[in-house]
Amino acid sequence: MSNKKNEDIEMRSADQDFGREQDPFLGRAASHRAREAPPVVVGAVLEKLDHSPGLSILAYCLASISMTVVNKYVVSGSEWNLMFFYLAVQSLVCTTAIMLCKQLGLFKNLAPFDSVKAKKWFPISLLLVGMIYTGAKALQFLSVPVYTIFKNLTIIVIAYGEVLWFGGSVSPMTLLSFGLMVLSSIIAAWADIQAAIDGVGHNVEASAALSTLNAGYAWMGMNVFCTASYVLGMRKVIKKMNFKDYDTMFYNNLLTIPVLVVFSLIAEDWSSENIAKNFPVESRRGLMIGMVYSGLAAIFISYCSAWCIRVTSSTTYSMVGALNKLPIAISGLIFFNAPVTFGSVSAIFLGFVSGLVFALAKVRQKVSSVLPTTQPTMSASSQSNRDAANS
Repeated sequence: MSNKKNEDIEMRSADQDFGREQDPFLGRAASHRAREAPPVVVGAVLEKLDHSPGLSILAYCLASISMTVVNKYVVSGSEWNLMFFYLAVQSLVCTTAIMLCKQLGLFKNLAPFDSVKAKKWFPISLLLVGMIYTGAKALQFLSVPVYTIFKNLTIIVIAYGEVLWFGGSVSPMTLLSFGLMVLSSIIAAWADIQAAIDGVGHNVEASAALSTLNAGYAWMGMNVFCTASYVLGMRKVIKKMNFKDYDTMFYNNLLTIPVLVVFSLIAEDWSSENIAKNFPVESRRGLMIGMVYSGLAAIFISYCSAWCIRVTSSTTYSMVGALNKLPIAISGLIFFNAPVTFGSVSAIFLGFVSGLVFALAKVRQKVSSVLPTTQPTMSASSQSNRDAANS
């Protein structure tokens, strides 16, 4: 914003000099009009918005919710089976957008590509591929509320991974939040299975519905451990790499593109018939727009996360992340007709409470100078890149 203000001052000075040379009869009037140029007002408004805590929180929540909803929309088709291709498009769009922002001067602190760093970071990118693929597959079979609730279990695995590998402690309040997370997941699974059984009238259909849910839970379980491995591995490597801001996101997306493309060409069906099934004419344009947006959303979330931390605090950001679970789960009920039952609503509420208790436990740990055990030490953009991948 300081650069913007300096540019405005320079523009006003240039206009003032130009008026004196071209129209000396205007004198002070021309200078007065130059001083009241609209860019000054616009710059002041933008600066005020840039320092608005409420707007930053709202932007982060909207970016996170929209990415989850869009991901669910793209992968929820009954014929969808080009998952590696979809993730490759995400990474390609994100990488292209980052490079474009760098060329435009928006990402001034993005370091040039370093092949040595790329080789060291490549194993982390492979873990990221496993995390985003298993997450996308789980979201394909599970409803948004159930998916969101089960993602809380990742926090537990990461916490005890931190304790085992980096040394740390888990407070009683954190243990309470873990218990609530497990309980909410059990209730969510029970409500999901019960709704599947009650929603169909034949044993064959019930068996098929339960089979779909079992596949979703299996992918969800793999995603929990893949996510924990990625986060813990990234914590171990990120300090050695000295990555800052958008470096982590840039390398993650760039290095995963060839891996995802190769997996797509080898493992996925690229026949014209299968492509037509995955991209039906009536929804083809919407799917393509959704795929492009999902790539851009990673940057949106990263920027909004850094913005929220900058104008509020890391504590507020953690609280917002916990509270954001509730609107994400509700969005699944609204947009995808997820079953609304006493069990599903209770699970969503418990999941929301568990996230809130966990955030409060983190705040108390920081106040009492206890080593945090559930979040790795990393930059704001690295945290948000992980959030974007998880969504």
